[in-house]
Amino acid sequence: MNYQDTKTYLLNKPEAFEDYPFYPDIPVFKVKGKMYATLAIDDGVARMNLKCDPDHAMTLRFFFDGVNPGYHMNKKHWNTITLESDVPDYDIRQMIDHSYALVVKGLKKTERTALELSYGPDNLYQNLTWAKTD
Repeated sequence: MNYQDTKTYLLNKPEAFEDYPFYPDIPVFKVKGKMYATLAIDDGVARMNLKCDPDHAMTLRFFFDGVNPGYHMNKKHWNTITLESDVPDYDIRQMIDHSYALVVKGLKKTERTALELSYGPDNLYQNLTWAKTD
């Protein structure tokens, strides 16, 4: 996926919005004020940080050269994905879905319930199966 397609996909998640808390050229994507992705271009290379279940994060890093421990993030829970690398678009979309679902699952119960009632669990928890759920 290229930068613009990735940005569009990130913003199409329910109640997702773009914020710039760090730098004016690095968008941070949030739901209910909680970050689920960053997106940046550095020296012409687009990269994105996404939250990930720790076990699955390691698996993705093993299979794809374009997936590495999260840059400037908790390396156990975040991956950095290089766009337009060896990671297929389908897998990038799954990783975005997973990151978003993990963040929604971790919201306060009132916020999570409001989202579930508005959008339905199927729209919120796509690819959450990678994560350990209680």
